[in-house]
Amino acid sequence: MIDDIEYNTEREQLIIPEYGRHLQKMVNYAKELPTKEERNKVAKSIINVMGNMQPHLRDVPDFQHKLWDQLFIIADFELDADSPYPTTTKEELNERPEPLKYPQNFPKYRFYGNNIKTMIDVANTWEDGELKEALTYTIANHMKKCFLNWNKDTVEDYVIFNHLFELSDGKIDLKGSEEDLTDATTLMRNKTKYSNTNTTTKKAHHKKSTNANRNRKRY
Repeated sequence: MIDDIEYNTEREQLIIPEYGRHLQKMVNYAKELPTKEERNKVAKSIINVMGNMQPHLRDVPDFQHKLWDQLFIIADFELDADSPYPTTTKEELNERPEPLKYPQNFPKYRFYGNNIKTMIDVANTWEDGELKEALTYTIANHMKKCFLNWNKDTVEDYVIFNHLFELSDGKIDLKGSEEDLTDATTLMRNKTKYSNTNTTTKKAHHKKSTNANRNRKRY
């Protein structure tokens, strides 16, 4: 009796483990049938069994097409049966997709981020006027805030103006401007205020949850 015991280590590897070993044995049985008529009949029975094992996918479009593809995958594409759908070949299944082309941006001043460069490029397309001037100073103030996030010390406005002039390819020049940017202390204070607000909200929520748990009846 011990000689008849079959261990998993001695069995063939499951191609799609979700369907189990019995279904794979059914597929192997279908592959060995002598006539195509018998193979087609057994293949449809196997598809019905596979569908019953995944009732949550019955409303998914092309559900039957997916089952037929999985049937041929389990059969290692050696099942000679007629499918009502276009059959996927083994070569198509093993074909590697083309690598995605990721944008490679290497800005000189990385602490500003790519969005700043995008904003500057948009500002360059605008006609001179009050709207462009307002956008330009908004960008400059945001650059100053980003600079302070990277370097906690203060930064002079002329540094921001020089960087803006360089990033805009010389099209935006605020170096001779008499208008100052927002004070560094104000920018950092606003950041601290929002950070403290979030921390206070989290603490209040935690305190409220603790009190609710404390007052909860225990049985």
